[in-house]
Amino acid sequence: MKKMMMVLAATVFGLVLVESASAQSDNATQNVTLAVNAVYKIATSGNPGAMTITTGTAGTDALTSVTDNATTYSITQNFANTVKITASLDSPLASGYTLKIDLASSKGTSAGSVDISNATSGSAVDVVTAIHVGADAGQGIGYTFSALASAGTLSSTSKTVTLTLTN
Repeated sequence: MKKMMMVLAATVFGLVLVESASAQSDNATQNVTLAVNAVYKIATSGNPGAMTITTGTAGTDALTSVTDNATTYSITQNFANTVKITASLDSPLASGYTLKIDLASSKGTSAGSVDISNATSGSAVDVVTAIHVGADAGQGIGYTFSALASAGTLSSTSKTVTLTLTN
């Protein structure tokens, strides 16, 4: 009996040691500093096709305009609800020629069809305003090119349209 008590006491003591050893822990801590800066990103799906006016109506100075709705744009912004998109050309069009742009938007207010014929970097025009925080992907870009017969012909010329996401 005494031997059995010693074995039982040794077993209990061993369990207490095992439990005591497994209850110990070792910790390390770190401080992590987090921040998110203002992000403004805009991208287009490519370039519109060539826009060539080829016809008009007899007796009318305004030739038949052409359109292109083949491209889209996407934005991401986390700054504020006052962000907007402006549009400008690298140089103005000559008198009698008109280029309009129309940007769709599910996050802001589209200005509809906006004349950018004389909008340069110093005089960019608003095309979408009040854009909410978040992303707006695959939104349509529409271009309309028109001309007056009295303006004459226009050799193939390339214009760079700059869309700027800004507050």
